[in-house]
Amino acid sequence: MADPSSYRPKPGQIPDSPGVYKFRDEHRRVIYVGKAKSLRQRLANYFQDLTNLHPRTRTMVTTAASVEWTVVSTEVEALQLEYSWIKEFDPRFNVKYRDDKSYPYLAVTMNEEFPRVQVMRGQKKKGVRYFGPYGHAWAIRDTVDLLLRVFPVRTCSAGVFKNAARTGRPCLLGYIGKCSAPCVGRVPAEEHRELAEEFCDFMAGRTGTYIRRLEKQMTDAAEEMEYERAARLRDDIEALKKAMEKSAVVLADATDADLIAVAEDELEAAVQIFHVRGGRVRGQRGWVTDKVEAVTTGDLVEHALQQLYGEEKGDSVPKEVLVPALPAPVEPVQEWLTERRGSNVSLRIPQRGDKKALMETVQRNALQSLALHKTKRASDLTTRSRALEEIAEALDLDSAPLRIECYDISHLQGDDVVASMVVFEDGLQRKGEYRRFQIKGFEGQDDVRSMHEVITRRFRRYLAEKEKTGEWADGEGTLTEEDGRPKRFAYPPQLVVVDGGQPQVAAAKRALDELGIDDIAVCGLAKRLEEVWLPEEDDPVVLPRTSEGLYLLQRVRDEAHRFAITYQRAKRAKRFRSSPLDDVPGLGETRKQALIKHFGSVKKLRSATIDQICEVPGIGRKTAETIAVALAQAAPAAPAVNTATGEIMGDEEDGVPESTAGSPEEPVTAGASDERRGQET
Repeated sequence: MADPSSYRPKPGQIPDSPGVYKFRDEHRRVIYVGKAKSLRQRLANYFQDLTNLHPRTRTMVTTAASVEWTVVSTEVEALQLEYSWIKEFDPRFNVKYRDDKSYPYLAVTMNEEFPRVQVMRGQKKKGVRYFGPYGHAWAIRDTVDLLLRVFPVRTCSAGVFKNAARTGRPCLLGYIGKCSAPCVGRVPAEEHRELAEEFCDFMAGRTGTYIRRLEKQMTDAAEEMEYERAARLRDDIEALKKAMEKSAVVLADATDADLIAVAEDELEAAVQIFHVRGGRVRGQRGWVTDKVEAVTTGDLVEHALQQLYGEEKGDSVPKEVLVPALPAPVEPVQEWLTERRGSNVSLRIPQRGDKKALMETVQRNALQSLALHKTKRASDLTTRSRALEEIAEALDLDSAPLRIECYDISHLQGDDVVASMVVFEDGLQRKGEYRRFQIKGFEGQDDVRSMHEVITRRFRRYLAEKEKTGEWADGEGTLTEEDGRPKRFAYPPQLVVVDGGQPQVAAAKRALDELGIDDIAVCGLAKRLEEVWLPEEDDPVVLPRTSEGLYLLQRVRDEAHRFAITYQRAKRAKRFRSSPLDDVPGLGETRKQALIKHFGSVKKLRSATIDQICEVPGIGRKTAETIAVALAQAAPAAPAVNTATGEIMGDEEDGVPESTAGSPEEPVTAGASDERRGQET
């Protein structure tokens, strides 16, 4: 625990101007970001008597080892820089709203030649109009299905669209009148874009214009005795009214506003947002946060506004934002919102009427969200703390292991031997710090040698980073890059867990001893009886089956196993999909695909002459000669055999049969999103 006086800036060093400040820990990781109208006055509050500080603030300043600041011109610039740094560094002591789900939006891709209506989640893209968020994707599809009668905009994927254009036949929606079928030229691109713009206008709340226009067209058709057309228009009007009924009018003056409510207790806070467009509730979402710093309701509102509008511009920021409490000071936040929108934004507390009544509804939703969250977590913070304390007690550690690294080895009968490293901090996964290894020291199957190699490589990198930064020499080195992010292997764990028993634990301990590291604890978790093994101990440590510590170790071990086997399967699948063309120097993926498309298979390409290979666009004579030599030297793959029928599978594609490449028992794409988070070493 650091003494704040040891890194307190000298009197007169801190400027009396607006700015943003960062607290860093002993490993140079950013742990807190804040802004201030006066840096001198704000930072002075952190360096007073510890007994006068809020408990969470006291924890932060004693965890920190240094403070630095950046001066800006205005409070609005400070607000923007604070948001950027919080997004970049993810400080552990800042308020971070956890979205309990990935909310779906109704999106219209106006950035395409033929705009498409679809459901989208995740990061918003430039040039796409978004409506929502919605609580459920089916709610979007129901609304779209009703509106396609009136606005028959394309909803198909790019592949379906191109296939229809190639064959000259539209999809089913084109035949039943729910798509204008621009793929086959029924409408030009300009007319289809107009349909998409009218769809967006209707979704944005400008509904009356289209209802009145359709009603006039229906009346005119009836007067001209075009009864079938009048009946279709009548059904279109009913469809639009039904879509409108799905979101009842809550504000009679067709207001565009966002209403934000906060429910909080001493430890946590829940935020609920209602998006009102055209007087109707068009979307709803909610966030929950741990109050890791001393914050007021106004501070929580300010953080929610940053989270909500930090990446938004234009009409995505409404004219009016209604909140339960105003940030202090409110002027910079209001100016920032106005800058994001491009026109004036009203930020205020509703006092009376329909808006106050709706705010009470949003507040009730926030209270229910907080109660539900507490029920789900079942005192999760307390549980995690108890789990770490039980592990420390069972392994006789000096303190709770706040950072745990777990290693696992995976292979298939000695082939494609790989290892995984997963990281848990404060009992939670840190997927951004996962790493994966290929075993390079030897061939074949030997889990003990593999474990020794992986631990050696990981901690040799740790020592190299430590020595390179000069931390040994003067104690002031940095374990982070210049931008504040941790270097790949610079941050040490308090506990290393290996998947296995005595042999694997002994190998890991021996690797650490050879590197001269004696301040990192090691243990192993054996699958058979879930026993915890310690180095140089003949008997395992047996934790109770109901132990929270054992449950955490199991979660860590299982995550390492999942991550390792996902990587191993991906490598095996890549090896199965390999082709003799992969060994041709200078032949990229595009030209390989062109060759296969031209000849149909590697077998036919192997029998082609050099002149025939030269006929492929992009293939010169020298490249053709290289390809011919490489294919002549490569032995043809053995034919695949169906073990159930004895049938020899055809080799027209010179590859693995689909039943082998993607069998249900070994899904090569399982956990692909997590796989991308790790980095191969």
